[in-house]
Amino acid sequence: MNILLTGATGYIGKRLLPVLLDEGHHVICCTRDKKRFNTSQYPADQVEVISIDLLDASTLDAIPKKIDAAYYLVHSMSSQSEDFEVLEQQAATNFVNQLEHTQVEQVVYLSGIINSDNLSKHLRSRKKVEEILSSGSFYLTTLRAGIIVGSGSASFEIIRDLVEKLPVMIAPKWLSTRTQPIAIRNVITYLKRVLNHPETFDKSFDIGGPEILTYKQMLLQFAEVRNLKRTIISVPVMTPKLSSYWLYFVTSTSYRLAVNLVNSMKVEVVCGENNLQELLSITPISYKEAIRMAFDKIEQQEVLSSWTDARSSEVLKEGISNLIEVPSYGCFKDKQQEHINDEQMVLNRVWSIGGETGWYYGDSLWALRGFVDKVVGGVGLRRGRKSNTNISAGDSLDFWRVLYADKSEKRLLLYAEMKLPGEAWLEFKIKDNVLYQTATFRPLGLWGRLYWYALLPVHAFIFKGMIQNISAPSSNH
Repeated sequence: MNILLTGATGYIGKRLLPVLLDEGHHVICCTRDKKRFNTSQYPADQVEVISIDLLDASTLDAIPKKIDAAYYLVHSMSSQSEDFEVLEQQAATNFVNQLEHTQVEQVVYLSGIINSDNLSKHLRSRKKVEEILSSGSFYLTTLRAGIIVGSGSASFEIIRDLVEKLPVMIAPKWLSTRTQPIAIRNVITYLKRVLNHPETFDKSFDIGGPEILTYKQMLLQFAEVRNLKRTIISVPVMTPKLSSYWLYFVTSTSYRLAVNLVNSMKVEVVCGENNLQELLSITPISYKEAIRMAFDKIEQQEVLSSWTDARSSEVLKEGISNLIEVPSYGCFKDKQQEHINDEQMVLNRVWSIGGETGWYYGDSLWALRGFVDKVVGGVGLRRGRKSNTNISAGDSLDFWRVLYADKSEKRLLLYAEMKLPGEAWLEFKIKDNVLYQTATFRPLGLWGRLYWYALLPVHAFIFKGMIQNISAPSSNH
């Protein structure tokens, strides 16, 4: 089958793609920026990549006419826009209008469980998107999931942050809200098996794991799996706004995503009865087992996708291509170079930078910069990286975004997503046994220039120390 996959660079899309390829399908992957899609890891004859923007109807002509099915895995929950409901409706409408010019027979949509009259803004938007998609001339199959548990998922990483960092949690009363978490492996199996299944056409199904748990129970069971003793004290005085700030500062989530998560967590999310599990012969995975499976993937360095993959700064929404040429005019630069004896060893160190490895020099200062970034509404350092050794264009790396990563060229280029009065790039290149490290800052107005000069003394030893430790015969880090 020819299958159109929207959200191909997102958390679910990256997991679903290899499964569809294993089934022998030809997959057309939709992305706003082709440079964020690494085609080298997939069979060339099975994967086609097209560049579209669902908010720009003029780009949708790139969608082939000969497609048999499509997956709609698009949402704007972490969008910086207050009007993400409007954006989601516009995207869905453009999608339906374009698919009317194709041969598509079925669309599969991954939505959220909707079993309350008092829906959050996020779930209300999902419901409206489902209504728009159902207006098409194709068959629509909607799978509605609640909390998805898997390595790299937003829910998993937020729970992990809370449990592993806080022995005692002063938590809001919404921790008593019930939900029905589902393992990512089950989600992918459902998505695969409803494809071309007539009994699922024009129907909606709630999908969940075998247990109904409160958020408090989820936190405590996570702690059990990790052999940690944790105490949770619920207080009624935590308003949704305070809860959002609490979640934002303690975890790796963005503030906008924290707001939407808190609003959703106040609503009970429990599956309605249906026969899909039996129809598709799916064995539900327990919550604790889902956690164990997630950590197995983390320990084996096999995390295929992370919730941060799909989230970029507002500047990056125009595409990596617009930033990959590092500017020189009107910029400040810190250039360092060191002669090296072992190119491969140094290259491996560069490819491991950030996350658990750290920045090879002044990690406490990097942590302080990350904290300051959080305070002013930035992404901070807690996003880390999904793999300690592998890196690709589009990946998040602490408060940087990877623009270019080619080990054969021995070049890594990062773009800052921290809050700055300007724009910043950090580049590493190895050539002829010399490591070149260049930090570039393009200031925005007077404040940008004052910012650079104020931090000049810090940059002087931070960047020098970093390249020296990366280049050392035996790492001093």
